Amino acid sequence: MNVVIFGKGFGKPLQINLSGRGAAAVGAVFAGILGTLAFGAGYYYSAQTGSGMSQTEVASLTEELDSQKSEIADTRQQTEDTLDALAIRIGQMNARVIRLDALGRRLTEMADLEDGEFDFDSEPAIGGPEDEIFVAGSAAVPELMTAMLELDSQLNNRESQLGVLESVIQDQNLSDRVYPQGRPVRSGWMSSYFGRRTDPFTGKPANHRGVDFAGKGGDDIFAVADGVVTWSSERYGFGNLVEINHGNGYSTRYAHNERNLVAIGEEVKKGQTVALMGETGRATGPNLHFEVLKNGQRVNPVTFIRRAAD
Repeated sequence: MNVVIFGKGFGKPLQINLSGRGAAAVGAVFAGILGTLAFGAGYYYSAQTGSGMSQTEVASLTEELDSQKSEIADTRQQTEDTLDALAIRIGQMNARVIRLDALGRRLTEMADLEDGEFDFDSEPAIGGPEDEIFVAGSAAVPELMTAMLELDSQLNNRESQLGVLESVIQDQNLSDRVYPQGRPVRSGWMSSYFGRRTDPFTGKPANHRGVDFAGKGGDDIFAVADGVVTWSSERYGFGNLVEINHGNGYSTRYAHNERNLVAIGEEVKKGQTVALMGETGRATGPNLHFEVLKNGQRVNPVTFIRRAAD
């Protein structure tokens, strides 16, 4: 095989005579050079035009993806912190429910209510239709949201029960304060009962509309319930008399006093000293004549005196 090379540097054409093996080697070198050039040209063309994006655009997208990854990581951390805070809040709410239950059971015992009337270990029976409430975002943390809703419901139930229990206790306390009960004196003995007796002055049968407590002159006389003084002066047969209106149709009278210690219109509390024992009026000695009136009618005070001991 003869290869002829022409060029300005040569005085005459250069002729190279190649044998079979030499021709094959030269051909292989030229083929390799051409292949390399073709691959490089193809890669460059693909990089510039094949993806439709330049290297600058690729770099910009890479930077944006890194920024988004950083934001996602921050959001994930914030979500985890929020979930931790919610878990702590659930624990606090659960502790509050436990305290409310303990308080409710204690108040139930203090109010001396029947077992089961206020059961703080279970939800109170309620009813009535209602619309469902959509809670935004609950699908993201269903377990926590469910727990919080259940605890919120328990707190509402406990608060409702405690509200009713408070009303019951207040009504009981109010009833205890304004309902006449107990002895109007600390010492002394009941010397005359309610009903028919022999009049100590005439010796004839007569109706006694109260009870008498014999004692020492100057002994304290106490109001048996809260109320307002409606009389504090002398009255025929009673001597010095104190009358107290307790509301709900009840009033009490304290007679034969040595001295009255309260004035008309004055508010008195149960157990407050309202007079001193004496023997004014129609009395045979130091004693307290005590009456209880219901809607203006005198009733047996023994019933109310004994009620305090029940």
